[in-house]
Amino acid sequence: MRLLIVGSLNGYVSTAAKIAISNGAKVSHVPDVEAGLESLRSGKGADLVMVDLALDIIKFLSALKNERIVIPAVACGVNPDPERAAEAIRAGAKEYVALPPDPELIAAVLQAVTKEDIQVIHSDHKTKQILDFAARIAPSEANILITGESGTGKEVMANFIHHQSKRKDRPFISINCAAIPENLLESELFGHEKGSFTGAVARRVGKFEEASGGTLLLDEVTEMHPRLQAKLLRAVQERVIDRVGGTSPVHIDIRIIATSNRDMLEAVKAQEFREDLYFRLNVVNIHMPSLRERTDDIEPLSKHFVQKYCNLNMITQKKISPSALESLKAHSWPGNVRELENSIHRAVLMEEGETIIPEDIFGLSGPIRAEKSESSPILVGKKVAEVEKELILHTLDHCLGNRTHAANILGISIRTLRNKLKEYSTSGMSSSGYL
Repeated sequence: MRLLIVGSLNGYVSTAAKIAISNGAKVSHVPDVEAGLESLRSGKGADLVMVDLALDIIKFLSALKNERIVIPAVACGVNPDPERAAEAIRAGAKEYVALPPDPELIAAVLQAVTKEDIQVIHSDHKTKQILDFAARIAPSEANILITGESGTGKEVMANFIHHQSKRKDRPFISINCAAIPENLLESELFGHEKGSFTGAVARRVGKFEEASGGTLLLDEVTEMHPRLQAKLLRAVQERVIDRVGGTSPVHIDIRIIATSNRDMLEAVKAQEFREDLYFRLNVVNIHMPSLRERTDDIEPLSKHFVQKYCNLNMITQKKISPSALESLKAHSWPGNVRELENSIHRAVLMEEGETIIPEDIFGLSGPIRAEKSESSPILVGKKVAEVEKELILHTLDHCLGNRTHAANILGISIRTLRNKLKEYSTSGMSSSGYL
């Protein structure tokens, strides 16, 4: 991962950097907030930012939010004013780290914001066959389309391919085309010039330029508006882009991996996705099977997530009982690996002892189940809108607030989910923290 340190950290920069480097991070350092913002705008990129609390961290975090630069930030300081640290958290800082930096705490923070390891946890023969194929085609420069249901591990597979490729020492940049409104996605992808639209306070490079020399992952590419698909086609064909408000083309050197949880050919037939773009992206296709089609992966994945979330929450390691493993393998997992991970995370937090049992995983707040039970809520007498609201909010709770995952489980678009939550908020139907 890439770590950007902003400020002097009271002289502990080298110590923090050494700890981060020892945990596999690539570290860069800038002296102040303006330099930090300029570094991010210029496309140098970062997966995590550590900011000196002595600087104007509120200004830094506000600028990230206003310019839609989505990077987790951690506040750092020596004996700081508790209120100032609290202000930083309220402004958007993910964590506060006291100085001098503690190696275990820095390692935990890095782990918390780092994406899944490039190693794909598996045991099923189907997954092994796919990994063998992916490793064979990874060294090529071919564009790759990864398809499969939501939560099957398409982004993890893309990361694996990148790290098996000739570009492994260059950036791996990901953008979720479904999570960003259409009027903002163009700027996120292609960048913009200062003053090109309201809020463009400085020139900023987009994901295409940030990924230069490396790999760009277009996650859920079928959700992209047709107008942008034409611009994307030019970028894919000619390796040339135009910034929003720009006057000259910018040449790029990237490999493109795209993902979709939809039937791409059906999207083409419905004229929702350009046929020429589909063929440009689908040079090589990798289909990720659902978790219910590779049940032998459930045990190693579950044990991996137990270890991961015990470490992350700094609690004693737990084990999964045989009955819990049987229950896990018997479940259909409509949300696939992502749903399994959320369920294990919840079980780790719920179980006070050393062994996770089925009730920890499939309790009232656990995965949504298709079959009826005596504990099922009574729906007779409720309005459809009320039942719909309960389903949406309970699904969000199950997904730990992840709107994209919740939308996929519910079978609706992320836009529909956003509109529903806005409706609940404006009508006073709920005070949920997700609104």
